[in-house]
This record gives sequence, C-alpha cells and structure tokens, in this order.
Amino acid sequence: MVQQQALRDFAQAMAGFFAGTHRQPSWRKAGRDEGFRIVALRPKQVQQLSRRIGQVWVPKAGWVRFRWSRAVPASKSYRVTQDRSGRWHIAFAAIPEPIPVPGTGEIVGIDRGIAISAALSTGELLTVSRLKPRQQCRLRQLQRKLARAKRGSGRRARVKVAIARLKAQETDARKDWAEKVSTDLARRFDVIRVENLQICNMTRSAKGTAEAPGRNVRQKSGLNREIMRSGWGLLVRRLEEKAPGRVERINSAFTSQRCSRCGHIAAESRKSQALFSCDTCGFTCNADTNAARNIAAGHAVTARGRPGSPERMNREPQLALLPA
Repeated sequence: MVQQQALRDFAQAMAGFFAGTHRQPSWRKAGRDEGFRIVALRPKQVQQLSRRIGQVWVPKAGWVRFRWSRAVPASKSYRVTQDRSGRWHIAFAAIPEPIPVPGTGEIVGIDRGIAISAALSTGELLTVSRLKPRQQCRLRQLQRKLARAKRGSGRRARVKVAIARLKAQETDARKDWAEKVSTDLARRFDVIRVENLQICNMTRSAKGTAEAPGRNVRQKSGLNREIMRSGWGLLVRRLEEKAPGRVERINSAFTSQRCSRCGHIAAESRKSQALFSCDTCGFTCNADTNAARNIAAGHAVTARGRPGSPERMNREPQLALLPA
C-alpha cells in the first residue's frame, strides 16, 4: 500500500509540474524525506486513550501511540513523517473550515520587515521568536564542527542531528507565531491587506558567476536568512487559507516613504529604521506603522510626489499604457 501510494503521489506531482502549477519533484533524500502515507483509514483505526494520548493502527506495525494535540478530524488517510531532528509526526488529511467573517467592517494593513516581523496599521508591532543568544552561539559552534567532520562518519551524523534540533526549535516557534497571528487577524478584521512582495526574487543569491562575481555577497546572504526567519510568506499563506477572499495584495511601491496623513512622498522622511517624520506636515510615528497605514488605505503609488503636486503632474503625461 505504501509503495502504491508513493507512485500515486509521484504521478500527481508530475501532473502538476506539466500543468505549470508546481515545480518539478525532486528525489527523496535519506534523513530529510523520511515518511509514508496510509490511505483507506477506518474510524476504528484511530482511538483516544486519554486526554493527551491516542493510538493509530499502522499496517505491518500494529498500534502506534501519538500525542493527542487536537481533535482528530474525520479523514481517510494520514501521513507519518520523520524530520531531520529525529522526531516522528503523524498528520491526518483534512481541510479545515475557513474562519467566518466578523462583520465589523474593519480593514487592517500589514507591513512585513526584519526588525519588526509584522507591523499592523492599528499600531501593533509583532515579532517572531528567535533563538536565544546562547543557542545562537551553540549553533555557530556546531556548524564549525560540522565543517571539520568527515563525510559519512558517525561524528558528522551526530552533529547534524544536534543542529537540526536547534533549528527545529526556531521553526516550531515561527510556525506557532504565524498560526496565532493569522487566526487573530482573521477573527478581528474583514479585509486584510498586505504588500505584494516577490520573496523568491528578494532572497535570490548575490554570488553571481566566476566571470561576473557579485558584490556584498555576505551581507546579502545575511539579509536573505533574516527574511526567511521572519516568516513573511508563511504568514500570508496561512491568512489566505484561513480567510479566503479577504486578503488583498497591494503594490508596495513607496509605501515606506509616503506620509499616511498628508500623502507626501519623500525618501528623506524616513529618518531611520524605526522613525518616520514627514518633511511637509511634520507628522511623526513609527516607520513600520506608517507603511502599514498606507497599505491599509490601498495606496498603489506609481510615481513620486504628492497627488496634485507639480512633480507628480509633470510625470503623469510621460506614462503610456501598454496594449492588451
């Protein structure tokens, strides 16, 4: 059954690849893609023994206990996987119902950043939990130790597991943060507006080639790591799944340079990472909150200058519409 289901999954992945909706499937790797899926699950094959313990029937293995973390839905299949840190997980296939619209008519804008993971137009500043300084120091030590270990040795395998356990803590905290924030926003607001960011392009490597090497490669790689650790894509994906049809993507052009009060656009108004002070009206607030308010208002700025200003009016006749 497991082998037949693996072939079905592969056929579905290839169909998605040829349809242009998914990437090409890659080969499974030992220690990274460990797991299998069981279909035709019956109701009696899943039992709850206590408030926190349950058991499931696995063919050829018998009853396997697992931690009952939430109510098990009525599903017809489940997947058993092992992550890099050596932990086993069981996931039951079910599509949860979307969160109902609160009906308050409120709109919220979300500005995603690195120092502040998510700034809301209401003034709330949310930050993803990171590893503690002691854990970060331990992670760097293990990575140096891994670089000196011989490939295929038992020492290298033990170091890889230790690194995976530290990174699993950070990943679990990021997923928990995204789940709680997305649920809270879907319950409080009718419309959620975010920046239309191309995260894949933003996190592309700057290494370049041997003929044309990149510049500031180490700084760019550090920026890429911080973007991925902030959970930008995870937060928006969970919002779209929990609040379908209520998440709008706004053009991010000049949202951090536009004054949310008077509409003046100037790069000099962004005094620092956390301070925004308008040069025209003197409005001052947190820079991320100001950008979130522009996103909530749905401003899609395509040219510099305040609406109706001379510099804006001089540039508008130069714009041309492309043929459909």
